[in-house]
Amino acid sequence: QLVAHLGHKVSVSTVAGQPATWRFVFAYGVGVVRVAGGRLQLEAGAADPEALARVQDLLGRHLERFGRRGELTVQWRAGA
Repeated sequence: QLVAHLGHKVSVSTVAGQPATWRFVFAYGVGVVRVAGGRLQLEAGAADPEALARVQDLLGRHLERFGRRGELTVQWRAGA
């Protein structure tokens, strides 16, 4: 649902060699949505902290809206 929704607004593509993985290209950064091990993983990347926060906000806010009934919350953590 998230992929279909955002795919109408920004460029989205599948990631070669990675099943159930989609990459979104925003004007200010990129986001990746991956289904792995029964979990949904989000990744965000950008050139600066402000742009990174925008990518995280957009992905997280939309996902939380879709998961509102199940009281879904998104928690970001710094990665490599």
